[in-house]
Amino acid sequence: MKSSAAHIAAIILAAGRSSRMMGTNKLLEKFSDESLIRIAVETTIKSGASPIFVVVGHQSERIIAEIADLGVQCVTNPDFAKGLSTSLQAGLRALPEEVDGAIVMLGDMPLVTPTVLQKLMDSFRATPECLAVVPSYREKWGNPVLLARSLFHAASELTGDSGARKLLEMHRDQVVQVIVSDDAVTIDLDTPEAFSSARNR
Repeated sequence: MKSSAAHIAAIILAAGRSSRMMGTNKLLEKFSDESLIRIAVETTIKSGASPIFVVVGHQSERIIAEIADLGVQCVTNPDFAKGLSTSLQAGLRALPEEVDGAIVMLGDMPLVTPTVLQKLMDSFRATPECLAVVPSYREKWGNPVLLARSLFHAASELTGDSGARKLLEMHRDQVVQVIVSDDAVTIDLDTPEAFSSARNR
């Protein structure tokens, strides 16, 4: 059973091809003064989640080099082309046994703040029976999400681009929602248009 001392790690998914970004690797694109992947890692570090694992695949050497000085661990997913589920699974496999839960962070959500991650962790620790915690903006679930260890096995059975969201839908009655006032948790930068719009906020 979880407690106020629950050990919460983080997985940052950074293995995708950025197929809708017109040939560029969006995670290496600058947003403000830093690349998306550096922002994701730094946000997660500031939240206090530990250890942090970054799952890489497409252009893995470039991603690893970009964050080499930040002190996080990188996990290579050779099957990244088979879908998001394989990256989630690679990250979960890397977690130490003592971890009670894990934040699953997307690499392309630069507007999410450390405070949001901290709120997820606080809710997780305060609700021993929950299987997951999600941020909710105007009744819409967003990212990142926090998964309890008891969901890790179910995640190992996901396929293709099915991510944590499918698990949450299957266990809605055991998902805690954290209400947030900022739509950042619903914004990921999948297209050049989305990237430009977020930069101009």
